[in-house]
Amino acid sequence: MLLEICASSYQSAVNAQLAGAHRIELCTELALGGITPSYGLLKNVLAKVTIPVYALIRPRSGNFTYSEDEFAIMKTDIQLCKDLGCKGIVSGILNADNTVDMQRTKELIELAKPLEFTFHRAFDWIENSFDALEQLKEIGVNRILTSGCNVTAEEGITHLHALKEKAGNAMVILPGSGINNENVLLFKNLGFNEIHCSATIITHTNPSVKIPMNSSKLFDERIIVHSDLDKIKAILDRMAL
Repeated sequence: MLLEICASSYQSAVNAQLAGAHRIELCTELALGGITPSYGLLKNVLAKVTIPVYALIRPRSGNFTYSEDEFAIMKTDIQLCKDLGCKGIVSGILNADNTVDMQRTKELIELAKPLEFTFHRAFDWIENSFDALEQLKEIGVNRILTSGCNVTAEEGITHLHALKEKAGNAMVILPGSGINNENVLLFKNLGFNEIHCSATIITHTNPSVKIPMNSSKLFDERIIVHSDLDKIKAILDRMAL
């Protein structure tokens, strides 16, 4: 069984290799479900580790339906990852109704070639996952990262097994979310060839800090946040007084 570690920092990537993991999905901001890693993180991780690195291409948190400008950013990032030496891309795009955006996802897959392409956990938002599996197979996705349309892969294990049977040898079903040393054998015993987890621990670096730098109101997949044109103008107008 192959272990893919979702690494959201340089140290996580190094630790994954040192511990004997087989592959890394590199991203940042696990609290947001992961977004695209920076150029500096990509370059330094790829210079250090020898196991395959797959890069997450997700330009922001929130939903998986992107504007044309965001789509252009994703394509630029894929080309950068190819140039730097990544071995795979993890991405995907949904329509506003949470169905697969076939046209644009296929464009990402074609751009990523010859790198492998994993369709990420946007899959778990799709209502008819069996139809989506067939669609993704049709456009050349190599694997699907999924929790079986549940909060954790253990809760979704029955659906994950059904997806694996449906995919056959044409595509890898990669279980992820909440997999650890206590439940990993559930997946091995059901014949899964790969699993995905972050294996994280929390280290408190400065417990005395009393002013948070995060914003709890922004941790919500149902919202998209951007700087507002009118608010910026209002501030500038007030500054001019």
